[in-house]
Amino acid sequence: MTEKRAYQGQCHCGAVRYTASTDLSGVADCNCSRCRRLGWIMQSVPEADFELHSGEDNLTLYRFNTEMIDHLFCKTCGIESFARGSDGNGNTMVMINVACLEDAPPIDRATIKHWDGANF
Repeated sequence: MTEKRAYQGQCHCGAVRYTASTDLSGVADCNCSRCRRLGWIMQSVPEADFELHSGEDNLTLYRFNTEMIDHLFCKTCGIESFARGSDGNGNTMVMINVACLEDAPPIDRATIKHWDGANF
C-alpha cells in the first residue's frame, strides 16, 4: 500500500494516543462475531514499532474465545484503537485499528485480506 512510516493513532476522544510504524502491507478484516460488529480494519505491527503516548490508565481490558488477545478499550469513548497479543512464534504484536490512524490512506475492503475468524 504505502512505504513504512510512523502513523499517529488515537481513540475517538483522544485520551488514548499512540504511534505505530507500518507499511500497511498486511491490512485485513475479520468476520468473527466481534470484528464483524466493530468493522475493524486490522494491521499487525511488532511491539517495537508501537509506542503508547497516553491513556494507559484509561484502557479497559476485554478477552473472549481463547483469551489470547488483550482487547483494550478507552473507558471514556469506548473505542478499541489497538489490541495486544502474540504471533504464532510467541512474538508480542500489536494489532492496530487502521480506522483510528491519522492520515492513513483510504482502504478499499475489496482489496484487502479477509480473515475467516468465524471458523477459526
